[in-house]
Amino acid sequence: MSVRYTFGDFVLSPGRRLLIRSGREVEIAPRTFDLLVLLVHRRHEVVTRREIFDVVWSDVVVSDGALTQAVRTLRRTLGDDPRTARYVRTVLRHGYQFVYPEVLEGDDGAPLPPVRGHEEGDQPEPCDRNPDDELERALAELLSDAPDEARLAAAETLHSLGTERTLARLGGGASAARARALLRDARWELAEAGEVPILGRPRSLAALGALFSLRLRRVWREAGSRFLFAVAGATMAGLFAGALGGLALLLGPGSQASASLPALLALVGAAIGAAGASGVAAGLCSAEVLVRSRRGLALVVCGAAGGGVVGFAAHGLGRFLLEGLFGQDLSPVAGGFEGLVLGAAAGLGYALATPRPSGGMATPRGSARWRAALAAGGCCALAAAILSAAGSYLGAMSLDLLAHRFPGSEVGLEPLARLLGEPTPGPATRIAIGAWEGLWFAAGTIFGLTHRPPRARVTDR
Repeated sequence: MSVRYTFGDFVLSPGRRLLIRSGREVEIAPRTFDLLVLLVHRRHEVVTRREIFDVVWSDVVVSDGALTQAVRTLRRTLGDDPRTARYVRTVLRHGYQFVYPEVLEGDDGAPLPPVRGHEEGDQPEPCDRNPDDELERALAELLSDAPDEARLAAAETLHSLGTERTLARLGGGASAARARALLRDARWELAEAGEVPILGRPRSLAALGALFSLRLRRVWREAGSRFLFAVAGATMAGLFAGALGGLALLLGPGSQASASLPALLALVGAAIGAAGASGVAAGLCSAEVLVRSRRGLALVVCGAAGGGVVGFAAHGLGRFLLEGLFGQDLSPVAGGFEGLVLGAAAGLGYALATPRPSGGMATPRGSARWRAALAAGGCCALAAAILSAAGSYLGAMSLDLLAHRFPGSEVGLEPLARLLGEPTPGPATRIAIGAWEGLWFAAGTIFGLTHRPPRARVTDR
């Protein structure tokens, strides 16, 4: 039986996803609602911060500040005061507990009493709080030089008091541009928040710069571990794919390769995977932190940019070394364009598998994580196959090109081509190898990227 909870003036219906106060529906953000349900359901114990993140934010990585923000929003919704907690108590260095003493449980399938829709001004307000005075205090805090966290809290308060009223009071100075950026950033987890336009408003470029500066400071703090896991995932995928490719060359018809070839190609594959993922993963991590309203497009564009930069740099460095030291022309080998296409394909597959209208860093679990990796791998395999068919030399084909220019090399792909029905590497071999490499590269990168890192214990504030 699904359980419905009644406490004070509130009725909480998890099945219908409704919070009702005195017969009127209360507008509440989805994450805040999930947090309330969790705390009420486990009200006889303290729920740790890590448990809350694992339940409420199971599909996305957020900073510790997201929980603090959600608790503030929940308290404001319930009309609670953290200094004399009536509903939600903070347990320092541990978590939170729902402490209202009288919670009645009932059948959530039973009919609800008549419910009026939400109207402006329905949110409960503490009896000693004057909305006009609070707006002035919060606006002064937002326009001050206080730390970002304090100003974001003020932005949340202003959203609850009326986004349009706040925007009308901002003015057009430099501090107003920064304030607009903070209001824009704070609106995503607040159901009552209105739109905060940036473009077409006074000092729009300054506000846009402030918004990206605010989010850029979070990139490494929130996405650093994801980047490292993505590079590690691509490295392991490259190691495995290279070892299998070397084994196929060793056992292929007419092979003259030495027994050490699989190990050597495994190392080469790991190096290529790590280098490629360093660019693509940096682009994907940046997109998820910096852009909220167009996450899918941002993943494609930033993935392409990261892959293109690394591809261009790797091609330039390799060409400089081989042409300078050995006089070998490396111009046909994959470079910036190929990196751009593969990075865009990986971003597209990842975006399609993890749609998030409100943005953020997705962390699918179990089979969903494998589906995300395979979706990105499939898109990248298709892109790599098209590039190979068009004449691009990707990883293994680049090695084959170099092998024929250095006498005595053992990495020629003729044995593998014979396995695919061609006497020498032709279109079928190029396309098959390209697709194989693209599949493993993107799948490894996304599987590592979606790893959910353990959350360190932090101090509650």
